[in-house]
Amino acid sequence: MTIIFSLICLISAILFILALRGLSNPESARQGLTLGMIGMALAIITALFDPLVSEWLWIIIGVGIGGAIGTYIAKNTQMASLPQLVAAFNSLVGLAAVCVAGAAFYNPEAYSIGVPGNIKLISLLEMSLLGVTIGAITFTGSVIAWGKLQGIIDGKPVIFQGQHKLNILLGISLVVMVILLCVTGSAFWFWSVAIFALVLGVLIIIPIGGADMPVVISMLNSYSGWAAAGIGFTLHNNLLIITGALVGASGAILSYIMCKGMNRSLLNVIIGGFGNDDSVSGAQDMGDRNAKIGAADDAAYIMKNASKVIIVPGYGMAVAQAQHALRELSDVLKKEGVDVKYAIHPVAGRMPGHMNVLLAEANVPYDEVFEMEDINRDFAQADVVYVIGANDITNPSAKNDPSSPIYGMPILDVEKAQTVLFVKRSLGFGYAGIDNPLFFEDKTMMLLGDAKKMTEDILKAFD
Repeated sequence: MTIIFSLICLISAILFILALRGLSNPESARQGLTLGMIGMALAIITALFDPLVSEWLWIIIGVGIGGAIGTYIAKNTQMASLPQLVAAFNSLVGLAAVCVAGAAFYNPEAYSIGVPGNIKLISLLEMSLLGVTIGAITFTGSVIAWGKLQGIIDGKPVIFQGQHKLNILLGISLVVMVILLCVTGSAFWFWSVAIFALVLGVLIIIPIGGADMPVVISMLNSYSGWAAAGIGFTLHNNLLIITGALVGASGAILSYIMCKGMNRSLLNVIIGGFGNDDSVSGAQDMGDRNAKIGAADDAAYIMKNASKVIIVPGYGMAVAQAQHALRELSDVLKKEGVDVKYAIHPVAGRMPGHMNVLLAEANVPYDEVFEMEDINRDFAQADVVYVIGANDITNPSAKNDPSSPIYGMPILDVEKAQTVLFVKRSLGFGYAGIDNPLFFEDKTMMLLGDAKKMTEDILKAFD
């Protein structure tokens, strides 16, 4: 029986690896997701038949309740709200790690890690460092990230004097308390570690502004993976260790890719203080500059007479749920003989791959969607660029203004096109709270309004 269980665990691990590989490409993502689901089903079945499992009734009740809640949430979550959903699920993984660590601490015999007051040193390290510390930081950090994404917590970075020094002090204190826990095995130090880690999770994420949320989401996803691996060590579950390590490593790599896409270090993101929220920033001071304000009829005429149009989606498209209208617009343009492509910046939206997911939902052909490094050279040959709800990722200050906070960040070179049509609710700042001089260039026409309604109005103007 043990050999069979080991074989099933191996198959599940292979399926998880193949799932990650499949999810790396839009065309194979559906197959990757299916493989991951099969792997998870096998993992659950294996866990249920573990010799240590005895309380079947409680497990079935838990699976039933969790499955029902998960199904309801999945069916009622809009694509635009996926970042919040990911943050919320990350928080649950962190909380689960803390709970399992607590259960093992008070009932070590059930986990074969010792007896009360005399738990194995290696088990105490696993519980305190991976289970409690990383789990608690993941839990509260993900709750704060969810609140910022949902708009419940202000998207602006919240920094008070001495906050970073306090974070360092808390981190050092956590290390000391983990050592004391391992030496004494005291419940006092166990819960001290948990409380300090919960507080640190809040203080780490609260100073990070909205512009850095894609990195935060992938970083917390990595944390949840390492927390899950910690649970696996405590439960002596090799499959959970493998799965947690895969999630942790892939999240860390993705965080690095996101930081590279913004030309910033992960430490710079964690320190925070960069980012704002378009909904609260208000209109910017235009001074003597004048923006050219256009209407849907103007945009329809310009695009209809173009030979090449590049569409740049951003978070405004997600909020307005304009992806279906956008695909209809591109279909109309293609019928008019216009060459249409989509340009995706690696940190567009509020999570990695956010724009790709939304466009896939609207059945936009994969071969029309290009990443930044593959399409930047095409902007100079484009007649029109249709920027819908994006801002910071098209800001030329990143290349031209050394004093700008985003200077050095790779952007989409939309300013090289002959005409830029910019759909935005107002002339206010983007999520990073930074002035965008592209709004006031002669080649730019601002189309102020809701992204979905504006795109639909442009479609009507083609009739």
